[in-house]
Amino acid sequence: MNASPEHQRVLLEIAELDRRIQQAERARTRPEHAARITELAGIRQEQLRELTALTGVLEDARAELKRLESDVALAEQRRDRDAERLASASDSKQAQALEHEIESLGRRLSALADAELEVMGRVEDAEAAVNAQQALIDATNAEGSELTRKAKEAVAAATAEGERLARDRAAVAGTIPPALLAEYDRRAARGVGAGLLRRGVCEGCRMVLSGTDLTAVRRAAPDELASCPECGAILVRTEESGL
Repeated sequence: MNASPEHQRVLLEIAELDRRIQQAERARTRPEHAARITELAGIRQEQLRELTALTGVLEDARAELKRLESDVALAEQRRDRDAERLASASDSKQAQALEHEIESLGRRLSALADAELEVMGRVEDAEAAVNAQQALIDATNAEGSELTRKAKEAVAAATAEGERLARDRAAVAGTIPPALLAEYDRRAARGVGAGLLRRGVCEGCRMVLSGTDLTAVRRAAPDELASCPECGAILVRTEESGL
């Protein structure tokens, strides 16, 4: 296939636009912060599981404290009732029995008070652990929200850039013969469509051409499409080719 040197040079513009379009597409589909956002989602799940466990410990401690408070209330009611009965008791045996029960209830209340203090300490520790874990989750959520915002902005910018570059490509591609563009697209679909031959190096794949290959390129007519033996790209020859 033949094409004028001017049209062949246009292929370099198209190849550069295609490279930038591919970059924009990668930025659109794989934004910079996507990996960290995914990582944060996993971290958040672990943190939520830990929060559930810590909340269970807190709820158990609160339930135990509530039970102790109920036991204290019942013991106090019974002690107060016995004290009233003792105040009006006329029978010495009954009075002695009430005094004994009041003493027993006093010991019971003292033990319950000690247990309450211990459980209240556990409740405070559990509340602190839950609050600290929630703070970690809040920090993870905040970072995730911020990175998600940045990722959305990056996707929007990459989408707009890709659309602009596609319009530019269409405008440039319209200046060369359709057959040449089709040949370029066919090769680009396999990897590289066109590359500048600069000082014996194909800039499409960075391969240094052998002496034999360079001789074949030198012998080719200016309007003949030369090909890179490595990547198959159209080798565009200019004054930089060193031929």
